[in-house]
Amino acid sequence: MEYQKLILDFETKLESLESRSDDILYKAENGISNAEKCIKMLRKRVVQNGFKTKTEEISFFKHIKPQIFSRLIYYVRLFNIESKRPRSSSKFQIKYLNNHINKLQMFFNENLEFYHYYRRGATILDEQYFVRGKSDLRLPTGSFHFFIDDQFSTSQDTTVATIMAYDMLIVYLQQEIEKLQAFKDTKPNTMKNSSSTLFWTGSKTDLIELIYALHSSGVINSGTADIKKLASPLEQIFNINLGNYYHTFIEIRARKTSKTKFLDKLITSLHKRLDDSDYS
Repeated sequence: MEYQKLILDFETKLESLESRSDDILYKAENGISNAEKCIKMLRKRVVQNGFKTKTEEISFFKHIKPQIFSRLIYYVRLFNIESKRPRSSSKFQIKYLNNHINKLQMFFNENLEFYHYYRRGATILDEQYFVRGKSDLRLPTGSFHFFIDDQFSTSQDTTVATIMAYDMLIVYLQQEIEKLQAFKDTKPNTMKNSSSTLFWTGSKTDLIELIYALHSSGVINSGTADIKKLASPLEQIFNINLGNYYHTFIEIRARKTSKTKFLDKLITSLHKRLDDSDYS
């Protein structure tokens, strides 16, 4: 089928993205970008070429479009969850992640009738659900209304994509909870051995700026270490909780003056010390 190469290329890009970095927010951002591009290409082909039969149209909106659209929903939700994830104890993180699992499960409960229809592989209502022009006012379009249009959407293709995305998210969140529970069991012993008498006396923003500079330079693990792995040991060494450092990075990026204020200060301080040494 003409769409298979496009989907294969998309899946290959995602596999490369997943293997290239451990930074979940980086993955999510790039996943969103790749999914949006692929969806726009799919839409262009559908609008230009249409479908020869209703069977072909049903197959596209029931199986092909949701493969891509589910990834967009997955990465958007993942970015939202991880960017707001508390940088506190494992207990609070586990509670936070469980709350999101419960919210995702609510979607299945709210769409139970269609969920069972889709899960059991039923086809009797496919023409109503997956042919364009068959509107369904019960459909919750959520945050993705900007992709809903008469030429490229049916009453339930978004629901299928959401089911697929939320299945993936629940698996991811459950895995993260398992990691946190394992860390919680081993944490007391490791913390005793890693106590530090050093304290960061600058601002949290300054340290976050420094962390992102180190990460961007590629001088640690040849640039393969993600931000979280870089920030966590520095939080322990300097006895500081950096909070949501990704949001702070966004604030740094939005500065109207120098975006590298702390690094500029470090350069000035070092130059002064070097100059002073010349006269000592």
